[in-house]
Amino acid sequence: MAEMKECVLVDGVRTANCRAHPAKGWFRALRPDELLTAVYLELFKRNPKVNAADVEAVFCGTANQTGMQNDIARFGWLASGLPVNVATNGVNQQCPSALACIEHAARAIMAGEGDTYIASGVEDMMNVSMGMGMDFPPRIADICNPAELPMGATAEKTAEQVGISREDMELLAYHSHLRAAAARDAGKFANEIVPIKGLDDEGNEFVVDRDQWIRDNPSLEQMAAMKPAFKPDGVVTAATSSPLTVGAAAVLLMSRDKADELGLDYTLRYGGGVMHGYDPTLMGMSAVAACEKLLDRKGLKADDIDVYEMNEAFASVVLAVMRQLGVEENAPFEKTNLWGGAVALGHPLGQSGARLTITLNNIMKTDLPDAQRGVVMLCGGFGNGNAALWERV
Repeated sequence: MAEMKECVLVDGVRTANCRAHPAKGWFRALRPDELLTAVYLELFKRNPKVNAADVEAVFCGTANQTGMQNDIARFGWLASGLPVNVATNGVNQQCPSALACIEHAARAIMAGEGDTYIASGVEDMMNVSMGMGMDFPPRIADICNPAELPMGATAEKTAEQVGISREDMELLAYHSHLRAAAARDAGKFANEIVPIKGLDDEGNEFVVDRDQWIRDNPSLEQMAAMKPAFKPDGVVTAATSSPLTVGAAAVLLMSRDKADELGLDYTLRYGGGVMHGYDPTLMGMSAVAACEKLLDRKGLKADDIDVYEMNEAFASVVLAVMRQLGVEENAPFEKTNLWGGAVALGHPLGQSGARLTITLNNIMKTDLPDAQRGVVMLCGGFGNGNAALWERV
């Protein structure tokens, strides 16, 4: 049997994350396939030695595969004018969808099925609303209370069962915005965001090169005055939840041999990934289950990881996961979401796994040049968790 190949992360780009709002969203005049076109074309522009026709396959993650996002993997590629010989594959794992795409591509490379893959993700939560067209199987009531399946309900249940206070969640949200704003102002996202023309609040065209949701002056006092978002006596508010967002991202993965042959630069190699199912009414804890399983398989401890990118679907989820891992207790974190998280940056469901991976790569290339290992992890709707390890080459 041939020796297993190494998979390296050559490059990754994303659009800005913008509000999913028909009057104020900066991308309100664009379709999800157009956002994918922007990131695909930018990858090839930045990497002219890579021929689009030589891509073995494109995996594209989307949580809601209907309407404008029906087979977005195929239509997003074809509508971009890219070679029809390249295979495409849509992937749905809810929030970890794009991370699942990265893992599928990496495993194909390691198995020798191809040398060049693109893993992408997109979600337009304005044109394709969350849960659009969803029809739950009635038999799901045999295993859980269907009223506990919506994401907000799972965030509340996690906070209650793990003992996460509202104050700690608001502190996390506060620091998420501060860190995201500081990273933006320092130009840290410039290497990953593709500038795209959008519309401002008045309808004027402008170049969108920054994330829309970041608050420059977050206020703990204002957060404390907000009403619970999902249950009258709850502790989760809009301020401690990731907002509805539009965005796309794409990652270029290659065998190390092929990348070296083309003279391409890279910093990270894929160290392995784990998908893990969990109680769908406590979907947030699926991420820690996946991460613990991943670390155990690799013979690592949580402290062996230098930097984490954990999706902030809800503040309660991040706190519960990082506390169980024994890595972080409260914000501001030392190892986690160093450039802010989804509470501030937004969470286009199917895109976030790629966005987190791209950000992790840039953090390890710039801010943490001595870091050896990073982990990306996401919880997912209905109990699908996912975690991936990246190692410095």
